[in-house]
Amino acid sequence: MAFASFVGRVLFASVFILSAYQEFHEYGVDGGPSAKALKPKFDAFAHRVHSQVGFQLPEIDIKFLIAGAIALKGIGGVLFILGSSFGAALLLLHQLIATPIRYDFYNYDSEDKEFTQLFIKFTQNMALFGALLFFIGMKNSIPRRLPKKAPKTKTY
Repeated sequence: MAFASFVGRVLFASVFILSAYQEFHEYGVDGGPSAKALKPKFDAFAHRVHSQVGFQLPEIDIKFLIAGAIALKGIGGVLFILGSSFGAALLLLHQLIATPIRYDFYNYDSEDKEFTQLFIKFTQNMALFGALLFFIGMKNSIPRRLPKKAPKTKTY
């Protein structure tokens, strides 16, 4: 059972680690293609947050946002493989921030082709989010093993 759990964690975390590896190698001086694709989506997200909630998001350089995503996915993925709840929490944080920005289906009409593609990817990322929550919940529900007490010696 322990081996199957380890293999499952490796396969799950490989999605994040390989993505971080690819983004790291494409990063360059300006954040790479990820920054170019994310900039208009982040601006639209910030505008929507401001118009709906009235909260102005701070001005963030996209290359730092990409660098943070790389760090969260890389470090979180490695720690998750080792069975750490902290690693799962880092991946949760990444999913919580990146998913609504990257997969902005809410900016499209439901008949648009982009709406369907983005909505499918959004729901897939929500499934990953749920799996991470499940991992943390299971990790916290398993009782810690208490060290066995040495039996008392009987004296006659």
